[in-house]
Amino acid sequence: MPSSPRIPNPIGQHGVIGDLNTLALVTPDGRIDFLCHPNIDSPTLFASLLDPERGGEFRLWATAEGMGRRQIYLPDTNILLTRFLGEDGIGEVSDFMPLDGSGRIVRRAKAIMGPVAFALRLEPRPEYAAVVPDLTPTPDGARIEWTRGDGGRETILLHTSVPLRVEGGAVTGEVTLAEGETAFAVLCPAREGWSAADDAYVRASFRDTRAYWHDWVSRGRYPTFWRELVVRSALTLKLLTSARHGSIAAAATFGLPEVVGGERNWDYRFCWVRDSAFTLYALSRLNYFDEAEAFIHFLMERVAESDGERSGLQIMYGMDGRGELAETELPNLAGYGGSKPVRVGNGAFDQRQMDIYGEFMDAVYIATRARGKPSYSVWAKLTGLIDWLCGNWHLPDRGIWESRGEDKEYLSSRLMCWVAIDRAIRIAVRESMPADLALWHEQRDRIQRTIVEEFWNPEIGAFTQFKGGDTLDAVVLLMPLVRFINPRDPMWISTLKAVRETLVHDCLVRRYINGPSNHDGLEGEEGFFTICSFWYVEALARTGFVAEARLLFEKLHAYANHLGLYAEELSTDGQHLGNFPQGLTHLSLISAAIWLDRALRGDGSDPHHAGFQMIEDPDGIF
Repeated sequence: MPSSPRIPNPIGQHGVIGDLNTLALVTPDGRIDFLCHPNIDSPTLFASLLDPERGGEFRLWATAEGMGRRQIYLPDTNILLTRFLGEDGIGEVSDFMPLDGSGRIVRRAKAIMGPVAFALRLEPRPEYAAVVPDLTPTPDGARIEWTRGDGGRETILLHTSVPLRVEGGAVTGEVTLAEGETAFAVLCPAREGWSAADDAYVRASFRDTRAYWHDWVSRGRYPTFWRELVVRSALTLKLLTSARHGSIAAAATFGLPEVVGGERNWDYRFCWVRDSAFTLYALSRLNYFDEAEAFIHFLMERVAESDGERSGLQIMYGMDGRGELAETELPNLAGYGGSKPVRVGNGAFDQRQMDIYGEFMDAVYIATRARGKPSYSVWAKLTGLIDWLCGNWHLPDRGIWESRGEDKEYLSSRLMCWVAIDRAIRIAVRESMPADLALWHEQRDRIQRTIVEEFWNPEIGAFTQFKGGDTLDAVVLLMPLVRFINPRDPMWISTLKAVRETLVHDCLVRRYINGPSNHDGLEGEEGFFTICSFWYVEALARTGFVAEARLLFEKLHAYANHLGLYAEELSTDGQHLGNFPQGLTHLSLISAAIWLDRALRGDGSDPHHAGFQMIEDPDGIF
């Protein structure tokens, strides 16, 4: 009988560091087991998370046996500390990526108490582990060189104070530090004009990186309740943004399974219009608007470059704006726990998903609320988009969840088309911008009528997943969140009850139940979607069931990992599944926390909050 694939570090047992260009995952045993280089959607340099034998890693750790381990972030930063705790000593490894454009990973070992022995192992496996690079010792570390897939030559350098040797395709070394002593290891892309990293650089970059994150957090406006959890989510979302392009990645990874051993293994290292727009909504509620402006600029460049098909908007782009994201498989990687195929690229890039227009226009609406009217050149493009949508909102598509099944008229798409036209009308009226308001009003109202008349199923007492269907989709929870329906409306109360009875298990929520009438084209069942769980909490809060919403929100905290991070999904036994960290989860956490915070404080300053009344319901919501 063949042996089972070796499971690497669990998905949820990771911290994450980054520099607004790429991200690295770090385990509690001091292992960087996932890093794409030089960009978040570039090939991997380390990928032992996806293949412990061949993927490659960069480890710095205290070697004494039996040491306990604990990871924390320095408060209000993305600087990660891993502590190794033993009876005879305490060691610490600090990990961060400076925000100076160098692309460097800085690691510093320190003996906190007593002498502590540390070891270093650098085993790079670039180009998705398809290449074993050339390793050459240098006076202060090692040189790593290889030929890229495009034929070019790539070089990175390791600068370290740890004595090294090169053997067996890896760089290794050991050092014993007396109490208070430090050692460093800095991985540096080879670039002209950049000096070698030394101990002075490590100290200075630590101070600068800490100051950058402290300054960014200080500019935010955070809720009274659950501030630490919200700050961590905001910092995680910021790491997924591109300082260079203004794009926002959905997650840091690819290939991590929604079902261990199954085929639902996708690449999320790209910029989805939907995820990015939701991210901007969450960040704007915390008083961050620069990200919204950068993303709108990124998308308007894409629209300007297009040939007019679908009004010039894809559902996703590469982080640099490229539109071709062909999906391929990597047979050389074993996959997390044997989960294959391991895919890079995403075949959904050329799907039709009508919901993206609503998310995009909501992002534009947020930007105009903060910064004023758009330029006339931008508005001309936007009015063209809305005019196109007025004639095409009825088109069937693959829906918000990117079904690999057949096209349908999904509730998610119809709802967000309503949002697109509604937000465009609001911008035009508020900012006195030219528009065919008669047409826009007519089509917005027509969409609203079709949703009420064609998506309401009286037999189940709920709005259904697609036109004429009889199944539920958690996306219905967005209806009051986007102000389509009054949360006191009897149709909404009935829908919320149906969602609870069908998709909710305590505080965990499924997207939908895969069945004959709504099969998504893939085998296997997925886990609970954490974004849907937080949507459910916010929907409860907006409907007035604040006590129940707070209870479930606080239960969801227990499912965060040791650092307050979430993957895309949760299994029935609470394990994190899917790509990590997942932007959708963290942005929905922020939105739910803000609504709950305002409800608990009786704050009516949010225009969405007008007329709020708490309903005491200690025995449940129905």
